[in-house]
Amino acid sequence: MRPGAPSLKEPDSVPWTSNAPFWSNTAIVLCYFLDTHRDTYNLLDKNVIELGAGTGLVSVVTSLLGAKVTSTDLPEVLSNLQYNVLRNTRGQCRHPPQVTELSWGKELEQHFPQATCHYDYVFAADVVYCHPYLGELLDTFDHLCQDGTEILWAMRFRLDRENQFVERFRTRFHLEELYDLPSLSIKLYRASRKEMERKTQSGEAV
Repeated sequence: MRPGAPSLKEPDSVPWTSNAPFWSNTAIVLCYFLDTHRDTYNLLDKNVIELGAGTGLVSVVTSLLGAKVTSTDLPEVLSNLQYNVLRNTRGQCRHPPQVTELSWGKELEQHFPQATCHYDYVFAADVVYCHPYLGELLDTFDHLCQDGTEILWAMRFRLDRENQFVERFRTRFHLEELYDLPSLSIKLYRASRKEMERKTQSGEAV
C-alpha cells in the first residue's frame, strides 16, 4: 500500500443510512485487520464485494491490496463513493475497482446473477444499526455467498437490535469471532454459508 491515509469526501446529502458514520472506527478496524493479516488473507487477484461501502475506505484499502473489488451502496451515495474510490486508487492498484448500486434484497439475481458472480470475499463494516432493512441485508449476504465465499464483517454494537441480528445471522451462517474490542464496542467476524460443505479432493463432503 502507498503511504498515508486515504483522502475521503463525505456526501453532501445522505439517505436512510445517515445514522451510520461514513468513515467509522468499524471500517478502520476491518482495514487494519486486512493490512496486518496479508499472509492469512491474501487478497491478490481475489474477487471481493463490499456491502454498504459508504465513503469507500474498505474498498480503497482492499483494492490497494490487489483485489478485484466491487464497491456497492445505495444510488444516492454512488457519485461520492465513485469519487473517493477513483481518487485514492487511480494508477495505484492492480485491478481498477468497480462501483455499482446495490439496494439490499432488491433484484439481486438480476444484477448479481449467481451463475456469473462468484466472490471469494464479502466485506461489510458497520452495516447493522437502527434501520428497517436488516432482513434484506441478511438475504443479500445469503445471495452473494457461494461455495468458498467468506464474509469478513466488522460490527459496532449499540443496541439489542444488533445482538438480535447476530442470532438471526447464525441461523444461516457459520460465525467465528476474530476480534473483540470492548473499548470500541466493535467485533470482527468471519462467516460462511452453513449448507456449503467443503469437499475433499475426491469430491466427498467433509
